[in-house]
Amino acid sequence: MPEIVRDRSDLRFTVAHWRKEGATVAIVPTMGALHEGHLTLVRQAFNHADKVIVSIFVNPKQFAPAEDLARYPRNLEGDAELLAGAEADLIYAPHEDEIYGEGFATIVSLSGPAKAGLEDKFRPQFFDGVATVVAKLFIQSGADKAIFGEKDYQQLLVVRRMARDLDIPIEVVGIPTVRDADGLALSSRNQYLSKHERHQSTAIIRALRQAAEKIIAGAELQATIRAAARSLNTLGFKVDYVTARNAETLAVPQSPGEPLRLLAAAWLGKTRLIDNIEV
Repeated sequence: MPEIVRDRSDLRFTVAHWRKEGATVAIVPTMGALHEGHLTLVRQAFNHADKVIVSIFVNPKQFAPAEDLARYPRNLEGDAELLAGAEADLIYAPHEDEIYGEGFATIVSLSGPAKAGLEDKFRPQFFDGVATVVAKLFIQSGADKAIFGEKDYQQLLVVRRMARDLDIPIEVVGIPTVRDADGLALSSRNQYLSKHERHQSTAIIRALRQAAEKIIAGAELQATIRAAARSLNTLGFKVDYVTARNAETLAVPQSPGEPLRLLAAAWLGKTRLIDNIEV
């Protein structure tokens, strides 16, 4: 079972010991409620570093007032058992006052990929909250690498830009989305899908893949995207967005030959699903 540390002094003590042994360090930031997608990130982290820290912290600053922070699933013991199987070296599970101490008054304010009109349109406070806690985790751990999944693609680009802009000496590594056998991107939210909704849910990745194939074959970009959104609406989804963006900046494409990413977010019943693929 990996050791669990609760305060940053213990975290830094352990990392300093690893450094003396010549080890490199990666961190996998999470909010717990771990699933196979998270565990894949942990296993992949060993391709980039000798030691792997998994942080587990339910970050209050990324929840909107209407979102129920208290209901977010917490199971540190169960998460620790899963991480033992993935051979994580250390779990950093700080209490809230270890991250946001008395009088805490600083927030990371973002532009660039954080203001792309995607997730930020529907959760305006989200990325500032993510960037603030992630910056603290990077600084507290002193890790060489940070491992994030591409499923939350906008978040990946936001964190990468934040670390670069603030001169935090860490490389942010993106890992391809982990999927079930039928293509659905793994997510903690999937547990809220009914059996019927779970069967329907794969329509998102099918729509994105079909759109990508058409775009590669030369179909007009925006017409193809609109058709993908219509197909999801027809199947009973409430679509927040289906869009094509520059894969490096999330800007709306302006010229042929740009690297493209297709991104989608849609509600199926009471569950909001997101996904994206490279073109």
